[in-house]
Amino acid sequence: MSKYFARIDSNQPEIVRQLRKRGCFIVHTYTLKEAFDVLVAYKGSLYPVEIKVDASKKLTKGEQKCADGMKSAGVEYLVITSATEFFEKIKKK
Repeated sequence: MSKYFARIDSNQPEIVRQLRKRGCFIVHTYTLKEAFDVLVAYKGSLYPVEIKVDASKKLTKGEQKCADGMKSAGVEYLVITSATEFFEKIKKK
């Protein structure tokens, strides 16, 4: 077993629970290297989402590489700290 393992932010289970409660389908992707934490399907759209405990926390190099790649392909990459923030960000589209 590798000494490195994927960890989730402490707020991720609650955020996922809240998103599901509001009709989102969630695919956990946090175990993928240099990717985002969850893929959220909602009302016909897909959103790669990075979950942070603290909005001031920066993306890792791998997360930033993924975010840049997604953005260059025209895909919105969301960084959130709450389910409410997710819905606020997608509402602005």
